[in-house]
Parts: sequence; structure tokens; C-alpha cells
Amino acid sequence: MLITGNDLTLIEETKKQLHQTFKLKDLGELKYFLGIDFCRSHRGIMMNQRKYSLELISEMGLSAAKPSWTPLDCNQKITTTELDEVAGSNNDELLEDKGKYQRLIEKLLYLILTRLDIAFVVQTPSQFMQNPKKSHWEAAIRVVKYVKKEP
Repeated sequence: MLITGNDLTLIEETKKQLHQTFKLKDLGELKYFLGIDFCRSHRGIMMNQRKYSLELISEMGLSAAKPSWTPLDCNQKITTTELDEVAGSNNDELLEDKGKYQRLIEKLLYLILTRLDIAFVVQTPSQFMQNPKKSHWEAAIRVVKYVKKEP
């Protein structure tokens, strides 16, 4: 549980009341919580997910890959399987393991907390979570390569 505020006496009073009912351990000033680093300065609090980003890059096996300079290829068409059937296009296969794709998208959605620059690009492949195709996977991997440029 995090207790925050700008009134230190109120924070101490809240901790005392909670301690009367529950066993508490005060960990002091917040530095890392749920994959987010917190850094304080005289200008305010900065949040980043550098460690989370590096773990994601490593987990995807992209540690040695070249980073991407843009999060989405401007010429890449990302379509649904239904549209492909209507258009008669069948050159893009469905992914065999859609759970892996869904986990990657979920991790990218969590990364949006501190990386607003990828918000639009992540929501695009997140629309295809039920029937992901190889082109959707490639688009999501490109986002991870973009994050690698500046984790």
C-alpha cells in the first residue's frame, strides 16, 4: 500500500491508525513499485519503466536486434482476418500461439503508463487480440524494437 500526500502529520497519523489494526512495515521513500522507478528532484517526481522495458526486450529475444527508429511502418497494412476473406487475400497466416501475442500486447499496454509515444501504435495491434496474424506480431515486435532505442 502506498500512502502519499503533502501533509506529513496526516501521513503519520494514517500510518499509526493502520498500525493499530494491521501489522505494518514502513519501507520509507518510494523508489520502485510495480515495475515503475520513481526519481525525485527539486523539479518534481519522474517515473520511468527502464528496467521493465529492458526485461521485455530480453524476454522477446531482441537484445541483439537493431533498434527501430519508428514504432510503426507507415506502409504496413494491418487488417482483420474477416477483411482478408472478403478481399480474397490469404497471404497472411494466423498465429499458432495467440497467447504469446496477447501477453506481449498486455506488456506493451502496461508500458504506456510512462511511454505515451507508443500509445497509438500499441492500440492498433491490440484490436486484433482474438485472431492475431503474423503481420500483427511483426507490428508488435517493431514496437519493442522501437522501445529498445530508448528504454
